[in-house]
Amino acid sequence: MSTVTRTREGEVAAFRNVSKSYGRVSAVSGLDLVLRPGETVALLGPNGAGKSSTLDLLLGLREPDHGSVSLFGAGPRAAIEAGRVGAMLQSGGLMNDVKVRELVRFACAVHPRGHRAEQVLSDAGITELADRRVDRLSGGQEQRVRFALAIAGANDLIVLDEPTTGMDVSVRQAFWATMRAQAEAGRTVLFATHYLEEADSIADRVLVLHKGRLIADGTSAEIKAKAGARRIGFELHPADGPFEESVLRALPGTVGLDVTGPAGGVRTVRIRTTDADAGVAGLYRAGLYPRGLEVTGLGLEQAFLTITGEKDARDTDTAEESAR
Repeated sequence: MSTVTRTREGEVAAFRNVSKSYGRVSAVSGLDLVLRPGETVALLGPNGAGKSSTLDLLLGLREPDHGSVSLFGAGPRAAIEAGRVGAMLQSGGLMNDVKVRELVRFACAVHPRGHRAEQVLSDAGITELADRRVDRLSGGQEQRVRFALAIAGANDLIVLDEPTTGMDVSVRQAFWATMRAQAEAGRTVLFATHYLEEADSIADRVLVLHKGRLIADGTSAEIKAKAGARRIGFELHPADGPFEESVLRALPGTVGLDVTGPAGGVRTVRIRTTDADAGVAGLYRAGLYPRGLEVTGLGLEQAFLTITGEKDARDTDTAEESAR
């Protein structure tokens, strides 16, 4: 497959002070963002953060209330009509009464820069599904077919919304290997995901949206550093002192607490803290004697929780889906 056509400006996509509301609910607020050729970018955010709305604006499915969105120096629709953008959306329907090969052939035929259908089937890892009717596919298999449709032509930008939902681990790994190949060919890949380990291992840039605003933009390492927190991990045995969660939550710098284990038994404790030294000292001042004490840096998921103040990094987007 051919490599991408690059713009003189070096901008694949640009949001300029973009805002979008649904009634009184602000979905996107003052978004300024530029995507450049060859980037693999993860879009993260809790429920209602504005991820879906951001993708809709990028693809011309919604118009901004304020600001502007451009693709390759023009409006989104012009770039899409020229065959420069491929998209895989959660809401994308599939024709049920055809075989997979027929559907892919059709997508390749109507794409302004369409590839050979057999090549697309191979690249998407669905050659073995080619002669199966679409209505007999599992949820994960349907996702793989949607991906094939997204790469049916020589796109310069690929947009993916929760692409690996419903896929098992081995299929997810194969999927991302294919996406790496797309990025290595110079294509820009933008994907929204709730699998933060995917963002950590795949993306070379991570965007975090919260309440419609872009609150973090950088590499995975930079996002972790921005959180400004570390994790204290240890075990508490019944003989090590009285256990009270309120004492742990009151430790200096504590911003998150996770405790597992039965009441009256061994408890495994993980504390997210902005001051690990003071937190550890506070444990001993409280008369606790932690075993196996470790202080480590945060993973991307824990950094995400710290930055956004959310309890669960895997909330799903559901106004338009609570502001989409």
